[in-house]
Amino acid sequence: MSDQVTGSGMALRLARQARGFSQQQLAGMAGVSRQAVSAVESGLSDPSLRVALALARALGLTVEELFGPGGPVSPVAARALAPLGGQDARVALAPMGDDFVALPLSGDPVSRARFLPADGLACGTDSAQNHGAQNHGAQNHGAQGHGAGDHGTASCGTQTRLVRPIVPPRPTLVMAGCDPAMPLLETPLGLLDPPVALRWWPCPSEEALRLAAGGLVHVAGAHLRGTSGGYNTGPARELLPQGCEVIGFSSWREGLVLRPELAGHVAGLGDVARRGLRLVNREPGSEARSVLDRELAGLGVDAARLPGYGTRVTGHLQVAAAITAGLADAGIASEPAALAYGLAFIPLATERFDLVIPASLAGSREVQGLIRALSSRWLLDQLASLPGYDAATCGEHVATLPPAPRRSALSSRYAEDEQGLDPVAAGARLVT
Repeated sequence: MSDQVTGSGMALRLARQARGFSQQQLAGMAGVSRQAVSAVESGLSDPSLRVALALARALGLTVEELFGPGGPVSPVAARALAPLGGQDARVALAPMGDDFVALPLSGDPVSRARFLPADGLACGTDSAQNHGAQNHGAQNHGAQGHGAGDHGTASCGTQTRLVRPIVPPRPTLVMAGCDPAMPLLETPLGLLDPPVALRWWPCPSEEALRLAAGGLVHVAGAHLRGTSGGYNTGPARELLPQGCEVIGFSSWREGLVLRPELAGHVAGLGDVARRGLRLVNREPGSEARSVLDRELAGLGVDAARLPGYGTRVTGHLQVAAAITAGLADAGIASEPAALAYGLAFIPLATERFDLVIPASLAGSREVQGLIRALSSRWLLDQLASLPGYDAATCGEHVATLPPAPRRSALSSRYAEDEQGLDPVAAGARLVT
């Protein structure tokens, strides 16, 4: 594999970031527009001779050094969303403001049954670069276990790794959450002018909110019930005290998914427990697991005694796949997942799935692209075509949550303080 620079955009972006300039600052120094700098960095256009001379002069380089034949690519520091693996591990590399984040491309949770294109290769190993996190203002406190056991997550801290880019960096929206419909956004985002790429990290809702709070993703997808019975605003306020926007995406029913032959013989979780049926469970921090625990507690059933309660899979479709494969008899998942696999379904709750955006990223190019994509007729038609999905709230502005001190007691966890909502913005559509 070649170590040569694959385009002038990468060289310009790395030279700019090495000097600590934003695109706007470099544009002002060179006397060109910020859009011109962005177009060159994203590979959408090659600079004219005048623009090339101006940019090179502003960076203290010659045109040949900046835009000439490429030399070896210098690694860039990237905050690892989860452990990346060993030397030359393939990773996704996404700009996050003037920094980078890196996502691993190994293991079933991120493969989506196919190889995904890589943006870079990791340098060294996870343990060998622990010191790098401190050098870049982040501390590595040890990864928390990812639901599938294949990855950890940087929920409690981040590790900075060196990554060698193999393609030019491009505007990329990084999303985390468990809704398997989130990747549908890739198409309308790619049709924008200029286009925005998409990277999706599948994980439970609580983990997604923590990643957003840590500045590792632009958007967290969540369907968490607060103490008042409402969805997402309470958990978002608790886990993102810096403030955020909450935008609607879809709603569905969540419930008990069963092997088809059990339909008519099992009326609920009480029957699952009495018959000794084997469960497939979700990760801690997922709403599906919370639904299971609430239902079992209401029935007075000791969850630890149920066969399969200690298992963990990473999403709704994985629950349905495990049941279809005969690895389990029942589990908690969304109705769309059950319908996709032809399984029996008993509803337990109607849930709203929202997109939570940190206030500091709401004005970013990537998030503004998302807002435009959410109104895409193509996306709305795709969501409507999925059995069990209700896309009526897609793109609607649910709430603006202002910055607030983080409450420390567990008793305040996921508290719904409706006084914190913006009464004018609630229900209105967020506009660019």
